[in-house]
Amino acid sequence: MSEWQSADFTPPRGLSSAHVQTLLPRLLPRIRLAREMEILELPDGDFVELSWIAPAPRHVHAPIFLLFHGLEGSFDSPYARWLLATARDMGWRAVLMHFRGCGSRPNRLPRAYHSGDTADAYWLMGELSHRYPQALKIAAGVSLGGNMLLKLVAEQGGAGLDLAGAIIISAPLDLAASAERLHQGFSRVYERHLLNALKRKVGPRLARGELPLALDQRALARIDSLRGYDDAVTAPLHGFRDAADYYQRASAGRLLGEVELPTLILHADDDPFMPAGLFNRLPAPADAVRLEVTRHGGHVGFMEWHNRRLSPWLARRLARELADWANLGNAWLPSADRRLSRSDN
Repeated sequence: MSEWQSADFTPPRGLSSAHVQTLLPRLLPRIRLAREMEILELPDGDFVELSWIAPAPRHVHAPIFLLFHGLEGSFDSPYARWLLATARDMGWRAVLMHFRGCGSRPNRLPRAYHSGDTADAYWLMGELSHRYPQALKIAAGVSLGGNMLLKLVAEQGGAGLDLAGAIIISAPLDLAASAERLHQGFSRVYERHLLNALKRKVGPRLARGELPLALDQRALARIDSLRGYDDAVTAPLHGFRDAADYYQRASAGRLLGEVELPTLILHADDDPFMPAGLFNRLPAPADAVRLEVTRHGGHVGFMEWHNRRLSPWLARRLARELADWANLGNAWLPSADRRLSRSDN
């Protein structure tokens, strides 16, 4: 069984509150990051948008960092900018996949995305394997994207994906428990924010009659919880009986003991999106899993005082992880070319 480890994250004095940590990233200046957009066509006729960080490494064998965002996240999410910039600065080819409808335009089909929807990520990984067959590839998922990625990794086994490893950050691995926690206390602030974003997206599609739902605008407006939304929208759109069925089938936590691919899980025990002691209620992780739990950090927060300023510990932790992987697969590029590639980025 994999053992839990204490991560080396220490919050600044006076900034250890879970809610402060969760909200701080939104208050800091956003990193400027150039990108190139790509529309990736999917087998069912829909599409996802990819954001490739520019400029890309010149060498075709440069390692690839693939990022999956959280619920209603995007390239503009603070954590996405930090993680993608970190990978770029280390000479990696960095790309973010927007879940359906989370990019610059609505998706085509009468459906959306959800926490257990692994098919699009699997298709993208196949495309990356075709384009860059010799490149080392590491994928990371944040929040909803983390649950999705862990589920995909567990389902596909150690050799089922062209991935060297996975990184799971602040993932709600027990979706039912997460929905319950978000409906309590101050966490309802986050729930309302997410609900409003979801309603803004689905409302116009309902009005245009694009979605096969027994729901009108008034009923949508009355929904006051994520569980209610999942009952009325997520479950019927994606073939689940109800929210309970969706939560049970889509939660990746139940698969922790089946993971064969090297996987790092980063989690804060005070995450206001999840109950404390989350991993006490889940199966023991497999040997391939490294679980690092911090006492503080909030939800995708982990803000620390580093180099005389507030900065994201997640970026520093990612840099260390990617460096370890690059050292293991350092045949991808001669050292002189690697230095040149990094200086150009």
